[in-house]
Amino acid sequence: MVEAGVNGVHGVTYVKDAFDLIDNTMMSLSGNSVCPHDVLTVLFCLLTVSQSYVNVALNKPAYQRYPYVYYGDYDSYDASNAVDGRKSHLSDWSGQCAVSYMGRTTTWWVDLTTIHSIHHITIYFRTDNKPWGPSNLLTKYFLGFSVYVSNTTDRLQGTLCYKDDDFTLYTIPAVFTTTCPVHGQYVIYYNERRPGVTYPDYYTSDVASDLCEVEVYGCPATGCYGSSNTLPCPDVNCQYCHVETGTCQGCKPGYKGHRCEMVCEGGTYGAGCKETCGNCRDVNQCSINNGTCLTGCNAGFKGDFCKTVCDRGSYGYDCNETCGHCRDVYQCFNINGTCVTGCDAGYQGDLCKASCDSGSFGNDCNETCGHCRDVNQCSNINGTCLTGCDPADYQGNLCKTQTNQPAKLKLLWKHPQKKRINEATLNGVTYLDTTLLIPLKLPETKSRGAYAIPSASAVASASGPEFRGNGVTWDLTEVFEPHAAQNIFTYF
Repeated sequence: MVEAGVNGVHGVTYVKDAFDLIDNTMMSLSGNSVCPHDVLTVLFCLLTVSQSYVNVALNKPAYQRYPYVYYGDYDSYDASNAVDGRKSHLSDWSGQCAVSYMGRTTTWWVDLTTIHSIHHITIYFRTDNKPWGPSNLLTKYFLGFSVYVSNTTDRLQGTLCYKDDDFTLYTIPAVFTTTCPVHGQYVIYYNERRPGVTYPDYYTSDVASDLCEVEVYGCPATGCYGSSNTLPCPDVNCQYCHVETGTCQGCKPGYKGHRCEMVCEGGTYGAGCKETCGNCRDVNQCSINNGTCLTGCNAGFKGDFCKTVCDRGSYGYDCNETCGHCRDVYQCFNINGTCVTGCDAGYQGDLCKASCDSGSFGNDCNETCGHCRDVNQCSNINGTCLTGCDPADYQGNLCKTQTNQPAKLKLLWKHPQKKRINEATLNGVTYLDTTLLIPLKLPETKSRGAYAIPSASAVASASGPEFRGNGVTWDLTEVFEPHAAQNIFTYF
């Protein structure tokens, strides 16, 4: 930790032999003394407790929050100093301790690199080689600390091995040991001073993780127990067992039960069978160890675990099929390839992989091709006649526009000086004559048809702009379409 206004990192520089540092007791998880405070006896007790187990934290990767840096010197206070095996000088300047800045919270952890069965943990607090207790300025910064063992760097996902609620400036040991027979990969030291929380008067307002050595004793490999670290866990499918008794604390992946005697079933796998298999083609072919789908995925999914949906534009078993011409490729059903919102122009069917039938085109193939020269050469997308139009009197890309259409015949009545005069326009030529162009024989209904042009004698009863005959009124302002023979016109 770093305090301003004093020499050195903390303004306290003591050079004393390490054997003068340990003048308190080691504490167990319950807080009871396990050895008297005589220095040599304490060291002997530590050796006795530890000799049957291995320090699995030695030279392993370590981390601390807010590491202290002095004029660019990172190494002298690095988190790894607390697992380097050196503890002869427990001071900030010795290069043997991990030192951090002070803050409302502090965290230090060591990564054991694999999950180990742990027996006990020993922590050497920084003392600056000064007698420990109320007279040491550092004592108060450690009060209230916690120790966790976890399989991740998140302490809350692990096991709380120890939480200090009882130590005082007089009782906290300089070397602390707690028994914690659990298994885990990370050992985490944590302390805090939370706003709004009332702490004892002798607590500091800030904390730091000034640790000179952290030793984690247990089995060097998984699946062992006993004082010699040589006994395998009694249960064959047990991965982690109690380091002292051998009682199984965690099954190998794929097994469950008090003694790990039951195989995972019903689409489950992993440690304790707590994981659920993905969309395997055959759920009975889901690996109980890691969840791999051994015979592939159900339609619509991919990956070793078959938990990933097919990418856009693909579907089916292992996503090996390609979607058709969907109107929206995002709406291609990942299981069977159905285009949920329909097809692009020119395609039809649920999968939108079939082109429009001959003679049709467009969205859902609802449009009819024009007068294409070759109906099979009508674009299924936009109806373009790729080889031109047929017959020749149609034009345009779609061959739906007729060319050289017959002239229109427009009949108008005028009554200047009460004289009936008919003005006929045919092919752009205007005719003024008393001859009235009307059907020779009027039909009884206005139906389409071709009619001969009569003489004027046939229209003696004509009056106004209308002509009445056979009970049908004909409006002579209507448009007619003449045939090639100019004495025939068609009503349309």
